Amino acid sequence: MSKLNEISDWLQENLPRLVAEHDVPGAVAAVIAGGEVVEAAAGVLNKNTGVETTTDSLFQVGSITKVWTATLVMQLADEGLLDIDAPVRDYLPEFRIADEDAAARITVRQLLNHTAGFEGDLFTDTGRGDDCVEKYVATLHDTPQLFAPGEMFSYNNAGYVVLGRVVEALRGKPYDRCLHEHLFTPLGLTRAATSADEAIMFRAAVGHLTPDEDAGPQVAPVWSLVRSNAPAGSMLAMSARDLLAFARMHMEDGAGVLSPASARAMRETQVRVPDLALMGDAWGLGWELFHYPQGTVIGHDGGTIGQNAFLRLVPERGVAVALLTNGGKTIDLYQAVFRHVLRELTGVELPAMPQPAAEPDRVDGERFTGVYVSSVAERVVTQDEDGRIWMELVPKGIMAEVSPESAGRTELVPWRDNTLVAAEPVHGVHLPHAFVGDDGHGRALYLHTGRADRRVAR
Repeated sequence: MSKLNEISDWLQENLPRLVAEHDVPGAVAAVIAGGEVVEAAAGVLNKNTGVETTTDSLFQVGSITKVWTATLVMQLADEGLLDIDAPVRDYLPEFRIADEDAAARITVRQLLNHTAGFEGDLFTDTGRGDDCVEKYVATLHDTPQLFAPGEMFSYNNAGYVVLGRVVEALRGKPYDRCLHEHLFTPLGLTRAATSADEAIMFRAAVGHLTPDEDAGPQVAPVWSLVRSNAPAGSMLAMSARDLLAFARMHMEDGAGVLSPASARAMRETQVRVPDLALMGDAWGLGWELFHYPQGTVIGHDGGTIGQNAFLRLVPERGVAVALLTNGGKTIDLYQAVFRHVLRELTGVELPAMPQPAAEPDRVDGERFTGVYVSSVAERVVTQDEDGRIWMELVPKGIMAEVSPESAGRTELVPWRDNTLVAAEPVHGVHLPHAFVGDDGHGRALYLHTGRADRRVAR
């Protein structure tokens, strides 16, 4: 029996158990190795209807969409229509943010690798029309700049919407049509959708949220985020097999859809990422990079309203793994599935998730304490008389609407150097918080959780 057949048997036997164990309503896992695909499904697509999950079911892939957007951009570069090192304004003269100097200097590459430096978690709804992405970019005129372009990594959803608008402007067609014509069609995808209107033609999952741990995951109030954020990952949905067709194209150096040079460039290190455990240690052009002792893995994760997707590729071994889910303790499920599959097929060992010490050391909190703010949250870090460090989180904007349960007070304890972790797990994970930069007095300039939230007060 081949290794892939063994993986197929393992998934068929264990995915239903793992889905139940981690309170995930439904999931599909798929693996490609040597050009062959195996897949398994478990659970339900919607707890209200009880519709069974099957391997051809569609789930939203969330921010994995960013790699699709980056691929569309690199196709333009292949055709000589775009230079990724040119300023964005060469292609979008109307691009404006609050810092005029930064707006004039930000390059396409900096948007691709999340180093543009402006506030990124903006989910403005500009309607459902084909001009919604164009209208969204126009709303960025007063968006604050957090740091100089190119200075550091800070995950930027808004930046990817700008990239989507660059694609629209150079192609002369809406972003959704660009996906269909330049990726879906050449890849031969049969179960992929760019909106709820398309997804309803298939067997589609709905998201589930867990506002009450005792009650478990419940059907989310809406299916997706707004269309204006589509290039960043608000709507794209597909089957796990179609997601792996995209992954296979990248592992095969573009396979005629993208030039080999561009496919390779996308997975080369562009910027290092703070030590956050959940994320890669570096970023390429769209791809997240994980440099493990046993080999390099590339990938991306995605999260929308109650749906989470995970994708990992080991190009040197021709192996890719996809997991699509619709709620519950999805990171625990990801760890269980990917740890086994990657070990068996590639020898790569996923590192353990952060765990606080049983009796954490007390440290001087002077570097960490302060108020850190973004458009979606305010985090107030304090240290009490006993030396314990606390973080009060107040969600703002759309996060206050879709994730009110995230509000609250959490103890942070030492983990590694300038990274603290939550003493109590959230959905089974002790979330890491990196404190980076220096204000000249030994205090951190940013609280980094993938996004850099700037200190506004001590």
